[in-house]
Amino acid sequence: MEIVYKKLVELIPYVNNPRNNEAAVDKVASSIQEFGFKVPIIVDSQNVIIAGHTRFKASKKLGLQEVPCIVSDDLTEAQVKAFRIADNKVSELATWDEELLSLELEQLAEMGYDLELTGVEMDELGELLEDEEDEQEEDKYTSKIDVPQYEITGECPSLDELVDGEKTDELIKAIQNSNVSEKEKAFLIKAATRHYVFDYAKIAEYYAHADEEMQALMEDSALVIIDYADAIRNGYTNLYLDVSEMCEEDSHEG
Repeated sequence: MEIVYKKLVELIPYVNNPRNNEAAVDKVASSIQEFGFKVPIIVDSQNVIIAGHTRFKASKKLGLQEVPCIVSDDLTEAQVKAFRIADNKVSELATWDEELLSLELEQLAEMGYDLELTGVEMDELGELLEDEEDEQEEDKYTSKIDVPQYEITGECPSLDELVDGEKTDELIKAIQNSNVSEKEKAFLIKAATRHYVFDYAKIAEYYAHADEEMQALMEDSALVIIDYADAIRNGYTNLYLDVSEMCEEDSHEG
């Protein structure tokens, strides 16, 4: 396959070209400026363009005098018509792996490269890079955590064993006996509940013994973590990390 250079004025756009390519001309022109003319225009023996109308228009915009071409004189008239359509339609069947695309764009951004030269629209660039940042933020937490296994290891503890409410009970009693307003009492009582101390080792054991409905409610209450994606969305990750540290300290002390 021979590449020949032809004067731009010699090339003839196909009069019935069904592809509307005006929106792509500027980006193709930028691509040619940045990378060079890497994909030749395909013409027939009469210099009528078979494929490459957008590159032709971009070349005119850039003021190029000559462009690389491939003369395809081995196709029938029917094949030429079919190829004009196939050249555009077949590429539409391909899809993007957005995770890998985001990774490539992220690496280009780190290199200081102008991402607009990739042809990706600015709105799409923002979404792709934001998705990549979100995944990295999620990985920052989840990659450090082993998935817990809640299995029965002993007898089921009673509900009273799961939480120590002594401090809370003392505070509530003091609040109720105080002379503050009823609204202030209600507020302080809510604040006092922060002093409940949960025994997460026993909670895990209770969870393993519980029925499905109770398990689901315990998960929603952040007493146990099953799905880290849900945990992050619901703001439970920091709680779990604190719980893990507490359990580790208990195991070392034991």
